[in-house]
Order: sequence, then structure tokens, then C-alpha cells
Amino acid sequence: MTVMAKPEIKTARAMVDAPELAPAKLPKPELLSVEDAKALDVPRMTELFKAHLNPGQLHFMKLLGFHKVKIERAEGMYYVDQNGRKILDFFGGFGSLAFGHNHPRILEARKKFQDEKRHEIAIAFMSQYAAAFAHNLAQCSPGDLDMVFLGSSGSEAMEAAVKLAERAAGPKRPKMVYAENSFHGKTKGVLAITDGQLYRADFRLPGDNVRVPFGDIDAIERAFRSDPEIGAIVLETVQGGGGIVQAPAEFWVKLRALCDQYGVIWVADEVQCGFGRTGRFYAFEHYGVVPDITALAKSLGGGKTAMAAMIARREIYMKAYGAPKTAMIHAAATFGGIGEASITAIEAMNILYDEGLIDNAADTGAYLLERLNALKDKYPKIIKDVRGRGFMVGLEFQDFSRTLPMVLRPLVGVLDDKLKGSLSGFVGALLLRDHDVLVAFTEYNRNVIRLEPPLICGREHVDAFVDALDTLLGRGIVAIVKDFVKSQMS
Repeated sequence: MTVMAKPEIKTARAMVDAPELAPAKLPKPELLSVEDAKALDVPRMTELFKAHLNPGQLHFMKLLGFHKVKIERAEGMYYVDQNGRKILDFFGGFGSLAFGHNHPRILEARKKFQDEKRHEIAIAFMSQYAAAFAHNLAQCSPGDLDMVFLGSSGSEAMEAAVKLAERAAGPKRPKMVYAENSFHGKTKGVLAITDGQLYRADFRLPGDNVRVPFGDIDAIERAFRSDPEIGAIVLETVQGGGGIVQAPAEFWVKLRALCDQYGVIWVADEVQCGFGRTGRFYAFEHYGVVPDITALAKSLGGGKTAMAAMIARREIYMKAYGAPKTAMIHAAATFGGIGEASITAIEAMNILYDEGLIDNAADTGAYLLERLNALKDKYPKIIKDVRGRGFMVGLEFQDFSRTLPMVLRPLVGVLDDKLKGSLSGFVGALLLRDHDVLVAFTEYNRNVIRLEPPLICGREHVDAFVDALDTLLGRGIVAIVKDFVKSQMS
């Protein structure tokens, strides 16, 4: 019998003993430097945005004329573009710029932190900065809202909130109630309670939650009474994406009572409406009630960093994560409460009170509403509604056909749904182009312009904005449309 030779097998020792090839030095890719980025002109920015970021979004930026702007710097209430033009900011980053752009105290706190080479990531050790910030949040929160989870975005804070609610409610009560036209974030967990088909798309989401009309206490009571598996209800105190929509005061009082009666956990989403924007630290404080869990983000980072927080009642938190074996189920993420973000938020909270910005939001916000309501009376065929509180205001335009002469309304009325958002878009584009004012829009009601200026906004800024809007609307709808169409051809 012929014995076949076994194939040679390299052992680990043989591979170790084999001579090593010197690693080739990796060539540096063609990277842009910080100075290169600063020097990009608008055509090159457009090219890179289209190639690497979001080419579809560029279409909408072009419609509004926003693609022609390169922001060189920003300070206080203003952006400054490549031509030295000052742009009054009534957009406010969807409520992310309570302190305006580059508040000097926030810049100084961050510079000192950097100069002293303080630590950022504190996972192995406790962070004095995260602990102090959590203390400050508890001090500013009513009732027994005093247990804090720190994150980086509103979605992350709301994910933490709904996970906490689910665990505290228990496995027999997994369902959550949410509202029509709600927005709670784009990550998959909170997307299941975000009522927007655009964002939900065709993602596979949990389907056993219960949807009710916003502000309908009877619908909520029917849901609680008929379905014992409901363990939590999640609501924005003011619906931002829904068009700056509020529920009446009695709704919140009855909601608190119903949640207590049925043992349902109330999660208040204050990511956009909280942190002083409505004239109280939390919007729900206007109604004398306290939820079981809430969440903040946006301006919490002082306009210079990403910071978010979930704040919960101790009883709820301890029920979910109080034991050593459950403590790490939803512990802080790598960047949750990092040093510079925490000290930025600490300084921001102190500024909020030192400079009376919550009071300013209440007082100057009321003046903004007063002036806009006067415009509504002046242009009733154009402005349908003005609503909001503090510096969270919605300006809703009439459907397009309603702005036209009676003889044209039946012809254009059939197109109103397709034309929704047109007038608000025209006005927003021309406010920027002709009056150097930036405004925002809403996701679900496209006829609404969203106004969320920094809380440092003064009456002079309100006057500048409202006077510009008055001048624009005074030209009439036909002139506005013609001018917008002309701008698209240039």
C-alpha cells in the first residue's frame, strides 16, 4: 500500500518564525484640511453636498434659495453670509439656539475647560461634571423628577424615556398611547410612536401601540379603560412638527388624573418646547401638573454641543433599573455626559436664569404674538391662524385658493392639497432673499411657518421680523407668486 505524504501544515510557531514583511507606509488620502473647509465656495459646497450628503434635500434648498448662502460666522441673533449680509435668525435651529449664536459665557467656559486639559470620557470613573449637571436638572425640575440619563440627541433621550416606561410598566403592559401628528424622533424605537408616514416609510415597527387625536381626553380614557395592556402614554406638550399645536389646560389636568387612576406612566416629550422656550422651564408647568418621565435636548447644549437628558421620578427609575443586576440595562453611552458637553450645559442653565431668558421668552414672546395677530387682522385672506406660547409660535397661512379672488377659488380649490406649503415656502424664500430673515417650517402642516428665535430675542428683533413680513404680504399674493417664480429662473 502506498502511503501518501501529508501536506505540509504551517504551525503557529512556523508562522511566527517566518520573516516578516515590512508594512508598507499607508499613503494619506486626499483629505481636506480645516482651512480648506473654511475656504470652500458655494459651487464646491454644492458639489460635495450632492456627492456625499443628501442630493434629494438639495432640491428643496434650491426651491427656497437657501443653496446660495454660505454662512461665514454667527453671533447673537444673526448669521453672517459670504457677502457680509446679516441674517436675522427666527429659525433658531428648531429650538436649539436659546442663547443665540456663540454666547460669550459659553465660549469662555468651553475654552477654559480645554485650556485646563480636563477629561472628557468618564466611563470607568464618576464624572464630577455629569453629576453636577444632573443635580442642576433635578433642581430645575418640579415634583420628584430627579433621576437623570444623559445622551446626545432628542431621539436618544426619548428612546431612554420609552424604554424606562416599558420596564417600569412591566411585561404585562407593553402598549403605549401616542398622538396623531406626533414627532418623537427618527430612531426605530421612537419612530413607532411618531405619526408621520414620511419618516415611518416602510420600516418594520412595533404595531401594537394605540394612536389617539392630540388633546382628546375622551379618546384617551376610552383607550385606558378598554385595554389593560396600555402601560404608558407619550405626548409632546406642544406639538412642533404638527404645526405648533397646544392642548387646553384642562386636558393636562385630566390626563394626570387618568394616568393616576389607571396606573399609566405619562412621558412628556419636551425636547423642543422645554428649557424655557414657552416662558417656563418646562411647558407642562403652565398647567400645574408633573409627568412621570420627561426629556430635554436641543438648547440644552448651549448651541455649541449635542446634549440631551431624560429626567424621571425616582420611584419609576428605581423600579426599572434600581437593582445592581438591572443597573446596566440602560446605562450611559460612551458620549453620554462627556466633560465639555456637561460643563457647556451647566453654564447654559446658569445663563438661562442669570439673564432672565425664561421671563424674556414669556414677555417678548407675548409681544411677538400680539404683533402677528395684528397682521392676521390686517391680512385675513392670507393668514389663517397665529398660535403658540413664548418663543414657540406657528403662523398658519390659508389654503392657496382662499387667498385668491372669489372667481378663481373654485378653479384653484381642487389643487389646494397639492399646493399646501407653497405659500409658506414662497414667503420664507422671499423673507430671506429680500429682508434677510430666516424662518422654519413644520413637517405635517405645510401651511405653517415655525418661529423659534433664540430666547435672547428682543422687541427690536420682533419688530424687524414683523415689519418685513408686513411689507412682503402687503405686495399681494399675485406679486409674491410672480416674484418667487422669477427667482427660480435666476
